[in-house]
Parts: sequence; C-alpha cells; structure tokens
Amino acid sequence: MKKLFFIAAIMSIAFMGCTVESETAKVDLEAEKAAVEAVLEQYIVANMEQDFNLIVQIWEPDERVILIGTESHERLVGWDNIEKAYKNQYGAYSETFIVVSDQMIRVDKSGTIAWFSESLKYNFIYNEKARSFSDIRFTGVLEKLDGKWLLVQGHLSVPTELEKKEVY
Repeated sequence: MKKLFFIAAIMSIAFMGCTVESETAKVDLEAEKAAVEAVLEQYIVANMEQDFNLIVQIWEPDERVILIGTESHERLVGWDNIEKAYKNQYGAYSETFIVVSDQMIRVDKSGTIAWFSESLKYNFIYNEKARSFSDIRFTGVLEKLDGKWLLVQGHLSVPTELEKKEVY
C-alpha cells in the first residue's frame, strides 16, 4: 500500500510539473506580433534613411534567404545577393519617403514564424527626377532566431496597368 501511495504521489508531482511547464510555455502572440511590426517599421526606416547597417540587422545573413523584387529578373537568393541589391539601390536613389498601409501580420502558434502583407507608397529621386510608385505589395516571412525576429523571405510586386484601371 505504501508503494502504491508513493507511486501515486510521484505521478501527481510529475503531472503538476507538466502542467506548470505547459502554462509557462504559452506564447504571447500579441507581443510577438508587435515585435514583428517593429521590425517592419525598422525596414521602412532603413530604406528611407538608406541605413545599410539597419538592413543587416533585419535580414538573416544566410544563404537560405530570398527576396523577389519588382523586376522580373530580381530573384535574389542568399544574403550576399540581397546585400548587393541594397547597396546598389542606396547608391542610386535619394530622398526616399515610404508610406505603409493595409498591413496584416500573422504569427504561428509557436511564436517562431510570422508572415505579413502590406501596401507601400514609395517616393524617391532617381537620376534627378522625382518618382512615385503606389500600391507596391510587400509580403514576407520572418523567423524568430535566438530571440530576434529576422526577415527570411520578401516579395515586392507592382500592380500592372490593367489592374490599376479595372474596378473589382
């Protein structure tokens, strides 16, 4: 009987430990969503200020990252290719101003993967001429690595002229 009581007591303690552990393992998804939103804000600031050091802090510096640009040939795989593209862009554009709208962020239940979509209005000077792109669609995936949210995939697209003219 003492053995049975002892085994029951051990099992109760083990189950209580599992319950406490699972409660502490719960992820605050709203806090994670806010952290992702902060990274996306930093991304906009980095592009407006042409702050390459900030861009480096936002992207995972790995060969598995992917950025699809607005031009058909802009399929950048790996950090080295993405780095070159930012350096080229920052050398060519000036007075960049970006406005974000329609932002949507989702975080998986584990709190380690997030995906987003947003629209950008992008204004800048290129070859001494003011340029403006409206409704640039920006989507992507972030991964929480070593406690920090980093971009691992991004895709920018511009609506075609036909899409801009038609009303849905």
